[in-house]
Amino acid sequence: MQVKNTRSIIQFVVLLGIGILLIWLSLRQITPTQQDEIFYAFKTADYFWVSVSVIIAFVSHFLRAYRWNYLLAPLGQKTKLLNANCHVLIGYLANYGIPRMGEISRCTLATKYDNVPFEIALGTVITERIVDFILFLFIFVLTLALQFNELIGLANKWIFFPLKIKLAAASQSPVKLIILLAVIATLIIVFLSVRKKVAGMLRGKFGSIIKGLGDGVGSIRKMEKPVQFVVLSLFIWLSYFYSLYACFFALKGTSNLGQKECLTLLLFGTFGVIFSPGGLGAYPFIISSILITTYGLEKVPAIAFPWLVWTSQFILVVVLGGISFIVLPLYNRNKNVVSQPIKK
Repeated sequence: MQVKNTRSIIQFVVLLGIGILLIWLSLRQITPTQQDEIFYAFKTADYFWVSVSVIIAFVSHFLRAYRWNYLLAPLGQKTKLLNANCHVLIGYLANYGIPRMGEISRCTLATKYDNVPFEIALGTVITERIVDFILFLFIFVLTLALQFNELIGLANKWIFFPLKIKLAAASQSPVKLIILLAVIATLIIVFLSVRKKVAGMLRGKFGSIIKGLGDGVGSIRKMEKPVQFVVLSLFIWLSYFYSLYACFFALKGTSNLGQKECLTLLLFGTFGVIFSPGGLGAYPFIISSILITTYGLEKVPAIAFPWLVWTSQFILVVVLGGISFIVLPLYNRNKNVVSQPIKK
């Protein structure tokens, strides 16, 4: 347990450091005059549209909680809707500490307050992530079709050109190639040597956990209302999209951007949320870079916009996540309120 906690702390410190580094990279070229202009942009922003964005974001969280029972029901499990919302919101709050810790927190709470076996809950959450990834790929294809020239420019700048430089450097240094091949060979040898031990673990107690995870992941095949599940999933991503889109109208410098640009920002902004806790530093850095280099926005609105989006979403999650910590034990103080498994 102590080793696990130490590893979590190290991961948090590293990811937080990445976020702080990206914040510094975002702000280091801003002049004092531009800083004043950014503060002025926040001061004069139209917070009606920020409020609309926050409300739509809350709808996405609600739909995610509501959709969860579509995966739990085929396994004879369910959560109270209020409980599910609290689990999801606390999970989002936990992600600001350590990325992906939110899934663990959410499943732990479902076990405590709704009697859902942890491994089954985790399996359904993994299924959610698989579905979200498929929809993310759909968004990528749609964005590629609508913003091909812009995406090619981004790919050349951030991926292909740096990769070309690294490959050229590696080809001039045979020692690096030899080290890389040695590492790959070592990993293959280690895998072959431990695979029997892993197989033995799968037949033991650990195997029952894997089976529970498998049941959770496989719940989508047993779903009674797959169409509703798909529709809810689409509405979740539409909520993400229009939550971001609404914020365009909060600043004069971004009010002329359209839905095509919003698709690109949604696509790359998702990576920013993965890179650091809650997207701290990474999300504003990526979005502002795209707004400046791809869409030609001035630096002030390009930097103010992602920070306005990130800050409003952060406040939403902190407030509702904090309230959820209070509501959960109060709402479930009567044991009869706690959900019971569905009898098959």
